[in-house]
Amino acid sequence: MRDVCVIGLGLIGGSLLRAAAASGRTVWGATVSEVDADAASRGGYDVTTDAEAALQRAASADAIVVIAVPLPAVENLLRQVAQHASHCLLTDVVSVKGPMLDAVRRRAPYTRYVGGHPMAGTSRSGWLAGDTMLFRDAAWVVGVEEETDLTAWAEVTRLVLDVGAHAVPLPADSHDETVARISHLPHLFAAILASVGAQGGPLAMSLAAGSFRDGTRVAGSSPDLVRAMTEGNRDALLPIVDDALGRLGAARGSLASTGGLAATINAGHEGALALEATRDAARSGVRIDLTAADAREGLVALGERGGRITGLDGAVALGEVS
Repeated sequence: MRDVCVIGLGLIGGSLLRAAAASGRTVWGATVSEVDADAASRGGYDVTTDAEAALQRAASADAIVVIAVPLPAVENLLRQVAQHASHCLLTDVVSVKGPMLDAVRRRAPYTRYVGGHPMAGTSRSGWLAGDTMLFRDAAWVVGVEEETDLTAWAEVTRLVLDVGAHAVPLPADSHDETVARISHLPHLFAAILASVGAQGGPLAMSLAAGSFRDGTRVAGSSPDLVRAMTEGNRDALLPIVDDALGRLGAARGSLASTGGLAATINAGHEGALALEATRDAARSGVRIDLTAADAREGLVALGERGGRITGLDGAVALGEVS
C-alpha cells in the first residue's frame, strides 16, 4: 500500500489521516494550525506545521499527496507541491472539482492528478472534529477526465475503499452541477432559514423543534468553509439558485392567489421518496476492465447512473448499479 501525506487536517483531512492509518498505511500530515498539530501529535499521529517538509518526505517515499485545504488556499499549496513533490500521485478532498482541476493544470501540471470529494461531514471543523469512521459507506467522487491515468485512478480508488467509502467515478462538470443541487444549495437554504428563524427572537428560538434543527443543521458549519465551496462553485450554483427561486416564487404566487401549496409540497414529498427509493433499490454487479479502450466511458456511465465502485480485482473495477 502506498504511503499517504495529507496537507490540511480539518474535519475531512483529519478524518482521512486517521482512517488511512487505521487501514494499515503509513501516514503523515501537515497543518497551518499549531493547536491542531499539537493535538494530533499528542494523539500519536505524525503531524507537522511544515508543509514543505511533509511534501519533501512524500516525494522521497513516492506517497499519495492529499490536498485537504479550502479552495482559496489551493493555489499557494499547489505551488509548494510543484516545487517539492511534482511527480507524486496527487488527489484532494476539495468540494468543487472544476476550479480544482484548472488550478492543478496551471500550477502542478507534472503531478498525476485524480480529483476526489467525499460526500461526508458534519457541521464541526478542526482536527478534534475528525472521526476514523466518518467515511464508512459514504460516496466518494473519484474524478475521471480525458487525461486521467487509470492506474493512478485505481490507486486513489483503493485508498477510498480502504477508508470504508465507495467510489463514484465522475468528471468535474457532472460533479459540480450535482453538488450544487444536493449540497451547496442546501447550505444556502440552511443559512437563510436560520437567519429568518433567529429574527423571530427568543420566542421563536424557544419553540424551534426538529424541523427547524434539521433544516438548519449545516448552518452551524464554519462560514469560511461554506463560502469557499459555494462561491467556488458559482457557475454551477447560479442556475440551481434560479431554479429554486422560481419554485419559491411559484409557491408564493399560489399561496397568494388560491391559498394552496399542494404542488410545491407534493413535489417535495415525491423528491424525498425518490431519495429513500434510491437507498433501498436492488443493485446489480458491474465489472469494468481498466485496460480496455472504453474504460473511461464505462466508468463515467456507471457514475452518472448513480452507480459505485465497491472493489478492485487487479485491473478490474467491481461496481454496482441499480
